[in-house]
Amino acid sequence: MLFMTTRRALPLLLTFSLAACGGAEKGGPPRQGPVEVGVVTLTAQPVTTTTELTGRITATAVADVRPQVDGIIKARLFTEGTTVRAGQPLYQIDPRLYRATRDQTAAQLASAQASAATAQAKVARYNRLQTADAVARQDVDDAVAADREAKASIAQYRASLRTANVNLGFTRVYAPISGRIGRSAFTVGALVSAAQTSALATISQLDPIYVDIQQSSTALLDLRESLASGDMLPASTTVRLVLENGRVYPQAGTIQFGEVSVDTTTGTVTLRARFPNPQGILLPGMFVRLTVPQTIVRNGILAPQQGITRDAKGNATALVVGADNKVALRQVTTGQAVGAQWLITAGLRTGDRLIVQGTDKAQPGATVKAVTVAAGTTAAGTTNPGTTN
Repeated sequence: MLFMTTRRALPLLLTFSLAACGGAEKGGPPRQGPVEVGVVTLTAQPVTTTTELTGRITATAVADVRPQVDGIIKARLFTEGTTVRAGQPLYQIDPRLYRATRDQTAAQLASAQASAATAQAKVARYNRLQTADAVARQDVDDAVAADREAKASIAQYRASLRTANVNLGFTRVYAPISGRIGRSAFTVGALVSAAQTSALATISQLDPIYVDIQQSSTALLDLRESLASGDMLPASTTVRLVLENGRVYPQAGTIQFGEVSVDTTTGTVTLRARFPNPQGILLPGMFVRLTVPQTIVRNGILAPQQGITRDAKGNATALVVGADNKVALRQVTTGQAVGAQWLITAGLRTGDRLIVQGTDKAQPGATVKAVTVAAGTTAAGTTNPGTTN
């Protein structure tokens, strides 16, 4: 009885098994197509190459305020740390002695003028008497000599009076240039001298301001050779500055000149840049970094950095999609980083479709589906905001 039941159940089990197998074939996973990758089509364009150099800020002009006469400082006429203008009075030295000297010299000049008037009248009188032979020739000559001596005394005292007036003017010390004045090294009541070595104060002109930059002579030679070959064009002299705290200075500067000799101890050439400094942010002695344009590459190829990888030997490689949608591996040579891109000097050319997304899924020789993406889009779909260095 059991045997008969089993024989009847067997065809049903076979039927269910075949049905299950047929369902698995219909509901199985579909065959996978080509891998989808994101590509960027490369184009040639002028690219400005830059270099980052260090420099020190120096004032455009520096002048020490020094006394030109001896005396006691009676008053300080400025506020330390403020901006002063050329010709502004800064100190008042006791003028009494110099005023007295001026007055004495003025009196001596008046006396000499009176003596000259007397001598001149005597000469005129003696000349009239000489025609009548009423006076000796020697007396006439003596009168003429006295007149000339009186006139010379007048010239001498006039010069002395001018000197006295100049010294009296020196009792008030004026700013020789416009700029920011520092602290006063002498206080009211201090005795100062025209022969002293210490300055009363120092004025620095800070707007505009200079930045002295050091560039190696080797880099300068390479630059000149590239320019001479015609492969590159000279770039603009505009430079950007980064402060000690990492912030970019908002004003651009210009290169003024370069030294004509190389420093034998450092092997560098000094370049000087000029920056506007209306807010007084830049101060002498600050250490700064500068981005200096070097050359303009006529037909530069910029490739997104996420599309350039390194092999085990450290060589730069790139995956490109050919016209047949097959992946090809390229050995490339990278130059300078320009923001979030590499400047390619060899290995890639205009029109190449560089894979920037899905590089881990693309294999050389495999057929892929290329989808154009924005140059700044990463594999994660975000954007690299990189700025040009």
